[in-house]
Amino acid sequence: MNQPTGIIRLTIQGSVMTSNMITPTCRINGHPVPTRYGAQDLTVWAGPNHLDLEAQWMRTYGQAAIDVDVAPGQVVEVFYAAPLHQFARGNIGLVKQSRPGLMPLLGCLGVFVVVLVLLVVAGILAS
Repeated sequence: MNQPTGIIRLTIQGSVMTSNMITPTCRINGHPVPTRYGAQDLTVWAGPNHLDLEAQWMRTYGQAAIDVDVAPGQVVEVFYAAPLHQFARGNIGLVKQSRPGLMPLLGCLGVFVVVLVLLVVAGILAS
């Protein structure tokens, strides 16, 4: 007996060059599926489906999940945006998502620049 299917059109926003070098992993109803940046059609059973996405480098980060109900023959668009750093969750939804983590990233970069300037000034004054 053939069960009816539908499609989840998963768009992992960004690319290897604009997001990070790690492609997020995806599980549908607990089963891993291969992914890539950009849009990809994933055939699923009709009915409720649960998507989990995350990235793994030194730690797991960018976790996001969504439940979608897919009717037979229906295409449901889902968008995932990985965070800009490892200490934030990802964004997932039925419309294009913003990249989380911009303000903490800019704050860290600002602190780094201030410390670097102070070290240069201290080096000049010490000589």
